[in-house]
Amino acid sequence: MWFMESKMIKQIVSVDYTGMVPGVKKALSECADEVVYYDDYPTDEAVIIERIKDAEVVLVSWNTKITKKMIDACKSLKYIGMCCSLIDESSANVDIKACRDRNISVLGVRDYGDEGVAEFIIAELIRLTHGFGEYQWKDGVNEVTKQKLGIIGMGATGMMVAERAKAFGMEVFYYSRTKKDVPYLYLPLEDLLTTVDIISTHLPRNTQALYKGDFKTFGNGKIFINTSLGPTYDVEDFKEWLAHDDNFSIMDYEAMGVYRDEFTKLPRLIYSNKVSGWTEQAKERLSWKVLENLKSVFC
Repeated sequence: MWFMESKMIKQIVSVDYTGMVPGVKKALSECADEVVYYDDYPTDEAVIIERIKDAEVVLVSWNTKITKKMIDACKSLKYIGMCCSLIDESSANVDIKACRDRNISVLGVRDYGDEGVAEFIIAELIRLTHGFGEYQWKDGVNEVTKQKLGIIGMGATGMMVAERAKAFGMEVFYYSRTKKDVPYLYLPLEDLLTTVDIISTHLPRNTQALYKGDFKTFGNGKIFINTSLGPTYDVEDFKEWLAHDDNFSIMDYEAMGVYRDEFTKLPRLIYSNKVSGWTEQAKERLSWKVLENLKSVFC
């Protein structure tokens, strides 16, 4: 057991469904007097405050906001374990500044769901180019081989998509805020848009890369992919672009964000009702990393 014999934590609350696997649940039960799990996604502040109450540790997925009001109301809170990525304060669903003001530690998890996202993208690209599904990209059946893919955001997910695309013989280009030491050609954004036929964006939540006019620069007869948490583009510009009958888009459940009900009605938008990165393997990777984060704070 990695904690002292006398348990250091009175209560841990998983305030929503975080996907913790049995092995991690067992380990958590050994380090706290009580561990409480909830399996839904609450939106009401009063409900979330009631769930946290006197807990010293809170676990939370990317689906639930932890606001300053909640943090201020929960006086025993010492640590928030984000069961999701923590890229920066602006994209976090936890008020990091409010936690810092209270000396509450906050840690997130990186690189746990990228494999599923990459598989989703490649699978749907192959279905679209070959016409295996509802849509076919061009009049003739095409391979993904030699198709030009542009990746916006060469982080862990972007890199994984690039590697798998390269394995299928695609030509991979990328744009990022900073150039990376990667075996793919960097292009300024405008050059990327005019060079490639397929764009895939991989950016933190609330990060926009494409603005009014960028889809016009991208042109028609193209494919646009987004698996980031919410739009990475000007929504009206995207809808105008997708209205052309030779343009296609691929998105997963979380990528559509607040536009989900509207987007699922759009023609030529290929989507999944499942979160592509939320696989059983991802839950396993996530859970153990969440546990390691907790250990780093309380050991």
